Amino acid sequence: MPDGAARTGIAARRLAQRRKAVGLTQEQLAELLGVERTTVVRWERGETQPLPWLRPRLAQALGITADRIEELLAADITPASAPGRAAAAPRQLPSAVVGFTGRAAELAALTQTLDQASAEKPGTVIIWAISGTAGVGKTALALHWAHRAAGRFPDGQLYVDLRGFDPSGVPMPTGEALHGFLDALGVPPDRIPITPEAEAGLYRSLLADKRMLIVLDNATDEQQVRPLLPASPGSLVVVTSRNQLGGLAAADRARLLTLDVLSDDEAVQMLTARIDASRAAAEPAAVAEITALCARLPLALAVAAARAEARPDFPLSALAGELRDRAGLLDALDAGDPAASVRAVFSWSCRQLSGEAARLFRLLGLHPGPDISAPAAASLAAVDGPGARRLLAELTRAHLVAEHVPGRYALHDLLRAYASDQARSTDGEPERAAAVCRVIDHYLHTARDAAVVTLPSLAPIPLAPASPGTVPEQFAGNDEALAWFEAEYHVLLGAMSLAVDSGLDNQSWQISMVMHPIQATHGRTAEWTGIKRMQMAAGLRDDAAMVAKGARDHVGTLGDYEWVPEYYASLAKLYQQLGNDRGEALCLYSLAAIAEYLGQYAEALTHAQQAVSLFRSIGDKTGEAELLNTVGWYHALLGDHEQAGEICRQALDLNARYGSRHLEANIWNSLGYTEYHAGDFGQAAACYERALGHFRAVGDRWGEADTLNSLGDVRRAVGEPLRAREAWQQARDILEDFQHPDAAKVRAKLASLDR
Repeated sequence: MPDGAARTGIAARRLAQRRKAVGLTQEQLAELLGVERTTVVRWERGETQPLPWLRPRLAQALGITADRIEELLAADITPASAPGRAAAAPRQLPSAVVGFTGRAAELAALTQTLDQASAEKPGTVIIWAISGTAGVGKTALALHWAHRAAGRFPDGQLYVDLRGFDPSGVPMPTGEALHGFLDALGVPPDRIPITPEAEAGLYRSLLADKRMLIVLDNATDEQQVRPLLPASPGSLVVVTSRNQLGGLAAADRARLLTLDVLSDDEAVQMLTARIDASRAAAEPAAVAEITALCARLPLALAVAAARAEARPDFPLSALAGELRDRAGLLDALDAGDPAASVRAVFSWSCRQLSGEAARLFRLLGLHPGPDISAPAAASLAAVDGPGARRLLAELTRAHLVAEHVPGRYALHDLLRAYASDQARSTDGEPERAAAVCRVIDHYLHTARDAAVVTLPSLAPIPLAPASPGTVPEQFAGNDEALAWFEAEYHVLLGAMSLAVDSGLDNQSWQISMVMHPIQATHGRTAEWTGIKRMQMAAGLRDDAAMVAKGARDHVGTLGDYEWVPEYYASLAKLYQQLGNDRGEALCLYSLAAIAEYLGQYAEALTHAQQAVSLFRSIGDKTGEAELLNTVGWYHALLGDHEQAGEICRQALDLNARYGSRHLEANIWNSLGYTEYHAGDFGQAAACYERALGHFRAVGDRWGEADTLNSLGDVRRAVGEPLRAREAWQQARDILEDFQHPDAAKVRAKLASLDR
């Protein structure tokens, strides 16, 4: 035990701490007691102690009992039991959510922890930290499981809402939470220590030999939680938070459980359980649409179900129609109570963000794609790369975005709607417009540079300088550039639409043109028609810009060329009048591709020959090599195989000095076609094999499938049905991946081998 001097020092410090805890200055306490301030100073220095006749008045001023003031002045820090008060096992869990559904995997993981508890290292408390976005059902899961597991904790259950994301914006002080737990554990109010440190020590002492289940709900961060963690291995703690509590895992060996939105089946089950099974069964399509529009977020589903229950005579399709209105979606998901309003609970999360992170979150609502990379986010917000990664990490910790694959971040639809709503209400129109310009320029300039890397034979499209704050991405080689196109394909489609909606027609059609490598190598036929229509619509509104910049179009595999030729013919004449040979050559190239699709091979050949002459006149060797291959191809289609072979080999020689491996693959494919139709099957097979190797090397799966299909024809022609089957099966698999209509033709060839 402490000696007399030490006890006096402890008593003096605790007296000062109690005075400060009740908000009194030394002068105010002295006035209440009718003594001089110097008297209080001497007490708090340990020089003297209050005289006995002053102690009852001192206890009253400090808000404690007369017995407690005697213990405080004696520095008695041993917790005493309350006379006559039974320390009953606390049962503080709130009621569980009625009709809880889903989360089978998460519940099993929590239960498994209990089953394995005997294998835990002695002295280690079991901690689960459940995190997830607002409204995802963290508390519902924690309470549902806690009620199921309560019987395995005979000493009781403690629960506290730490108000980490409360509408008031004021989290619960740790001392307040400890005070509540000590009270639940039977400690009389006058025996609860004054300081949080002493409270935490007493709390741990009381739980030392107990098996207690403790639920710390709605925590802000690790610091708020740690003083509430017991030290005994028999207890289990479940923490919920909208923030990732990685520090608890690192320092306290907590297990982390990140809660995502419900699966499709779970969301339907939840909605069905709340609105009546027969009603849901009568309108399954409406139920599926409601769950999708609610982004499978439990809170949103609960609010939608409440709206349906309030109007039992309304069809569910009417509710789906209300939610379908994107402008009023968040209003429709508001039950009038802040705790049952999607907008309100999202706002409580955003309130915890730094100003920069909150701004990036709002701007993400303007982003056109299903997800975003850190470099694109940097351009969107006009920050540097490390800054963007830091802000995205903050948003990820707050579960306002999710890093669903490494380096790519997404918001579910309701968070996206909320972010967009916040951008409109918080950021001015000039700032929003500037952010849109930056992100569109990011994708345009990056795609242009990636196109040049993947297809060097393509002349780079001249672009206006990128908006200030935009930092396009760079690529080390073909594979990296193609991977970028693959990852950003749907984002690029969204960027085109956003550009049109924002009046940026020039950027819209330019994006469509630099997307050629991904279409050319991945056979995205079905979507390409829509892209070209969008490009034409934007281009027709922006003819002057197209002519001035000498832009190029690559038609690719379109499904309806018939409406395009007049447009390109007119544009070619405009280029000719301006003396822009490159622009005219590119339009002729497009007209050749259109004529080929329509089966007008002689006309296609004429356009291609004119384009070759123009490329030669300006010294564009890469363009000349590509167009020479095209001319040879058209000769082959017209049956002039000798001329076709000669011109294609000229293209091969020229490409060796100025072109690309991808163009070389196309030339070998043209030569394979020529040799096959000339009857030299051995040469045809050799050419196709070389083409196949190059297509695979550059990642052109569409070229690979086309060559495999042709190689199968050669192998069947020379009496090798097994090798033909192998080639066609590989071609079929690729085409089916693309959902390409030519897959049916290859399947028919395979079927013919079985007859």
